[in-house]
Amino acid sequence: LYGSRQGALHQPLRFDTGFDSEKIFAFHVQAVSRNGASLDVRVDGEFFHRRFWFGGPETRQEETLFYLTVPAGARQVELFVPNPQGVVVIDRYYLAGSPEELPGHESAERLERMEDPVKEGKDTGYRGIWFTLGQFSDYGDKYSGGLGTYTANHIPLAIYAEEVDKTFFVYGGTVRDQQHLLVMASYYDHARHRVPRPTIVHDKEGVNDPHDNPSIAMDGDGHIWVFISGRGRSRPGFKYRSVEPHSVEAFELIAEQEITYPQPWWHEEKGFLHLFTKYTRGRELYFETSPDGREWSEDRKLAGIGGHYQVSSRHGDKVGTFFNRHPGGSVDRRTDLYYAQTTDWGETWTTVDGQPLDLPLETEDNPARVINYSERDRLQYTVDLNWDHNGHPILLYVTSAGHQAGPANEPRFWEIAHWNGTEWLNHIVCRSDHNYDLGSLHVLEERWIIIGPTGTGPQLWGTGGEIEIWESRDEGKRWTKIRQVTVNSERNHKYVRRPVNARDPFFAFWADGNPDEPSISKLYFGEKSGLRYWELPYDMSGDYATPREVSIPVQRSSFQPEP
Repeated sequence: LYGSRQGALHQPLRFDTGFDSEKIFAFHVQAVSRNGASLDVRVDGEFFHRRFWFGGPETRQEETLFYLTVPAGARQVELFVPNPQGVVVIDRYYLAGSPEELPGHESAERLERMEDPVKEGKDTGYRGIWFTLGQFSDYGDKYSGGLGTYTANHIPLAIYAEEVDKTFFVYGGTVRDQQHLLVMASYYDHARHRVPRPTIVHDKEGVNDPHDNPSIAMDGDGHIWVFISGRGRSRPGFKYRSVEPHSVEAFELIAEQEITYPQPWWHEEKGFLHLFTKYTRGRELYFETSPDGREWSEDRKLAGIGGHYQVSSRHGDKVGTFFNRHPGGSVDRRTDLYYAQTTDWGETWTTVDGQPLDLPLETEDNPARVINYSERDRLQYTVDLNWDHNGHPILLYVTSAGHQAGPANEPRFWEIAHWNGTEWLNHIVCRSDHNYDLGSLHVLEERWIIIGPTGTGPQLWGTGGEIEIWESRDEGKRWTKIRQVTVNSERNHKYVRRPVNARDPFFAFWADGNPDEPSISKLYFGEKSGLRYWELPYDMSGDYATPREVSIPVQRSSFQPEP
């Protein structure tokens, strides 16, 4: 059984039965594709059960007999693989009067009826999606683990709304004991210090890939918008709008289109400027505008130099973006650093000092290039973009010697590039042990801080680690580690995200997960001091719950990064 190909779902395998008494229907799963798969069982057109298999470095030899009871009368049993690129090999089927009549019945697994995970529109807890890319080397996968707040190119993931004193957020979730992607939305109520049961905005129908994670926006009336990423041209993206302002109870579907890595920005007078990626010739950068989110302009290409990953941000009338390029179209060779900005909502784009750019950018040596990392044989991984008190951009990113995990591609540096109004200044913050140890940059009144998994975690050389806070009081020239936020963790923490208009205690938002093997993934938020952080409830018995504060020791240290 195959999943979708080029957006078209394969037909399910259907069995029509008609017996005077109930029967046992069984099927033997011989193998599952390397990238994992889901298998849905439907009885009489109704959801009955979903079985999920994680991906791995090789094709999984399952060799398991599954069975269920089929009631008497005319019945229909369907087996269906909902997730794209998933394959389940079933080599034989059985009908029997009882489980004892099945060959090898002692080890057969009975499938019980389960609730449709998205039928109610709500989940019973906060559970991040676990994922492995399946590109393994001597030190594990290129990236893997709990990726509910992935990627750095889904921006933003959270927004604080002062009118209702709530931080609204989205993430890539899943229901208990399952690993197919559900796009979730919720909020943290600052006044009541509680969260509701998260809302399932969209079921990705068996997709287990967090590249399809969402981004969030809020319009001038307070409606919450959820922009859901697709993947290339095989899986579409979606735009949803909350039915009520400042609410995540219900959403209406606005549009379905080709968008990946959505980055929507709202302006009170101009509406939306949406930056995103299309797989036209690799990962190329596009943008569109809309006064209200319903009527959109034509897509305009921003850059196409073999492919790009970008990170953007808004400051008043200005939207800036910085990105890398992919020589030969290879994401494993990502390099160089480019910056472009618009102050007229996409009508024109310029360099940081106002030099007009001729779109689309299609040559590697163009005025938008800030640093030529290809000359240094360094890769560049985009992380975050923020603004100093003069509205000048600060770019946070990781540089590396190679794309594979492990010590061979050391040193890996967290770096910033800061435009001071006259020139770009480049400074190293610290070292890290993984290319995807990504965090966030906050600009406070008298200091800048970076919150991210720069510390060595329990899964060495895996994605993420222990979260630390780094501080600079001289606009990024020198950095000091002032806090170890997480200590003695069971799973690596990763993808620390910065809410728009962040307010304590929901100042940073992230997930955890074991990058070395399938695990649960919990979600967290924390204060800017790093002294307190909270775990969102993994299980909930009621409509609301109070996040659990995690006890951490107070640690302070000061040392300088290696030159």
